[in-house]
Amino acid sequence: MPAMQRYRNLSGKSGVVAYAVGQDHLLVQFVDGAIYRYDASAPGAAHVARMQQLAQRGRGLATYISRHVGKNFADKLDTP
Repeated sequence: MPAMQRYRNLSGKSGVVAYAVGQDHLLVQFVDGAIYRYDASAPGAAHVARMQQLAQRGRGLATYISRHVGKNFADKLDTP
C-alpha cells in the first residue's frame, strides 16, 4: 500500500484523515480508521479525478464522497 498523506482538513470538520493518490485510483482513510479504494471500476474515472483534486486541495473530499459517491467504492482495505 502506498504511503498515506495527511489530509489538510481546511474546514476542520472532515471525516477524512489521510489519502494516497495513485495514477488511476485514490485511497481514502476515514476517522474510524477504515481505508477505501476508489478507481475506474467504482465510482468511475471522472469521480476519482475530482476526488484526487479535492484530496490535494485539503477541502471538500468527505462532502463530495457523501453527496456523489456514497458506498460506491472499489474495495475496503484491511487496516493494520
